[in-house]
Amino acid sequence: MDAINQRHRLGDHLHTNGFAFLEGAAFDPMLPPEAIAPTAWNSFAASWDGMPIDTYMADGGRYRRRRFATFTATPGDIIRRAPHQPHYQTRDYNTLNGGIERWFEPIDPAIANGPSFQGLLEFTRSLFEQHAGTAPWHIEAHQFRIETGPHGAGQPTPEGMHRDGVDFVLVLMVQRTNIEQGTTTIHDLNGTTLGNFTLTHPRDAALVDDRRVFHGVTPVIPINPTTQAHRDVLVLTYRKV
Repeated sequence: MDAINQRHRLGDHLHTNGFAFLEGAAFDPMLPPEAIAPTAWNSFAASWDGMPIDTYMADGGRYRRRRFATFTATPGDIIRRAPHQPHYQTRDYNTLNGGIERWFEPIDPAIANGPSFQGLLEFTRSLFEQHAGTAPWHIEAHQFRIETGPHGAGQPTPEGMHRDGVDFVLVLMVQRTNIEQGTTTIHDLNGTTLGNFTLTHPRDAALVDDRRVFHGVTPVIPINPTTQAHRDVLVLTYRKV
């Protein structure tokens, strides 16, 4: 099956179910070869190192590091980076950290312009437009590192089961180091569990129709608490404007 047909089948699954889980081995054929070439991917993954601590955690946690960027896409045009701006969610969507402007350090332009990042942006745009039609989009990109160790579990979604207040979400595994657990669970709007999946390997992904389902991730704990342990993911959100 060629990549276009695979993408269409994935889009149909997302449309029918409101979410989709995808193993990296199934995702890779749908991405441009240059996006997953070892040199490009290794540089992309290495950009998670050295990120600053998220200082906006209302639970007092210091287990999350992140960087942030926004993009715009208009029909018939390429995806363009927008001026740096804060991330904002209402408390309706984020009861823990919502209601304030949160300024994070920007994603490195060399990474954002690189083949891995650009390939993921173009793929998700085409997939979500298959589902929702061509539209102007406000796109947010979040690099997250969740750390864990002797101090306690790391919380990928400290706000619990939630929606992000957008149209669509991609959660992409970049790398796991010395951790266990961290299972993504999907609920419908009535709280019924629809599915769960643990992002384990590079490019394992969860795709979510945020208008129709809630998602959350269980805490991560170290396999060996005496050495570094973390979970690195890229989150892309798409909102029609």
